[in-house]
Amino acid sequence: MKYLVTGPGGFLGRHIVEKLLARGDSVRGFARRPQPELEARGLEMRLGDLSDSSAVLDACNGVDAVFHVAAIAGIGANWNRYYLTNVVGTENILNGCLKSNVSRMVYTSSPSVVFTNYSLENVDESTPYPKSFNAHYPRSKAMAEQKTLAFNGRQTADGQTLSTCALRPHLIWGPGDHNLIPRLIQRAKAGILRRVGEGKNLVDTTYVENAADGHIAAMDAMLAGTTSIPAGKAYFLSQDDPVNCWGWIDQLLKIYHLPPVKKTMSFSVAYAIGAVYDFIWSLIGRESDPPMSKFLAVQLSVSNYFNISAAKRDFGYKPKISNAEGMKRMAEEADKK
Repeated sequence: MKYLVTGPGGFLGRHIVEKLLARGDSVRGFARRPQPELEARGLEMRLGDLSDSSAVLDACNGVDAVFHVAAIAGIGANWNRYYLTNVVGTENILNGCLKSNVSRMVYTSSPSVVFTNYSLENVDESTPYPKSFNAHYPRSKAMAEQKTLAFNGRQTADGQTLSTCALRPHLIWGPGDHNLIPRLIQRAKAGILRRVGEGKNLVDTTYVENAADGHIAAMDAMLAGTTSIPAGKAYFLSQDDPVNCWGWIDQLLKIYHLPPVKKTMSFSVAYAIGAVYDFIWSLIGRESDPPMSKFLAVQLSVSNYFNISAAKRDFGYKPKISNAEGMKRMAEEADKK
C-alpha cells in the first residue's frame, strides 16, 4: 500500500508516518516544507499548499489512500486562513482523491466541531453541530468534516467508491509536542496562567501514539471492507479516561519543575476578557493566539469528555498508552533536556 499523509511534519502526522514506515508501507508526505529526518527514513515528499488544487492533485496521484491530517489550528488566525487551509484544502484533497482514483481517506477532525458554551459529558457522535461557533477554528473544522462525510460513496474517475471517515481526537499530547504543552509552560513561566471557573471540569485527552493508532486502525478497517467499516461516519478518540483539567495541567507543570496553578478567574470574567481580545485581534488582523478568547474561556472551564464506544466497535480502537504511562514518558523527555 502507498499512503499520502498531509502535514507529515506535524505532531500527529509525524507519528502516523513513522508507524506506517515501521510496518513497511510506502508513504508520501505533502507539506509546504521538506522533512529531511523523515525523508532519510524513506518518506517521499511533495511540496505545496493545500489551497493549491494542482499541487494537491499531484500529491494524490499514484497513492492508494490518504490520511488528511494537516490544518491551521489555534485561535488567532483570521477567517481567510482557516477557510483556505481547513475547508478549501480539504475539498481539494477530496477532489484529488476522486480524480486520482484514491478509494480511502481518513480525515483528522476535532471534537470542537460540536462544542458549545456548556459541558459535554460522555456524549457520543449523535451530538449535533452547534448553530454557531465562537471561534474560527471549530467552524472551519466542522465545515471540512461535513464535506469529508458528504464525499463518502462518490465515484472515483475509474469507477471505484470513495470511502471517507472523520476522527475527532481530543487534546493530543505527548513527548515532542511543540504546540499545546509548550504554550502551557510558557504561560506558567510568564505568570499569566489562571484557573478559569471552579476547577472541577473533566476533560478527555489523547496520547499522540494512541491517536496515530486510531487513524491507522480506521484506515485498515475501511481497506478491509468489513461489515463494520467506519465509512461515512465521524468518531471521537480519547484516552477513555477523563481527567480533571487543572489537575492534569498541574501534573504537566510539575514535570517541568513549575508550581501548580494557584491564581483563579471566574468564567464570566474570562469570557468578557476573551470577547475583548477577540474583537481587538479581528480589528488589527493579528495572527498570534491571544492571551484569552471566548472559545478558550469555555474550554478551560467546562467539562468535555466523550463516549468512544463506536470507535471501539467499528475498528477496534483501544488506547494502548495510559495516562500514567504517558506522563512517565513526558517526565523522561523533560529529564533529558
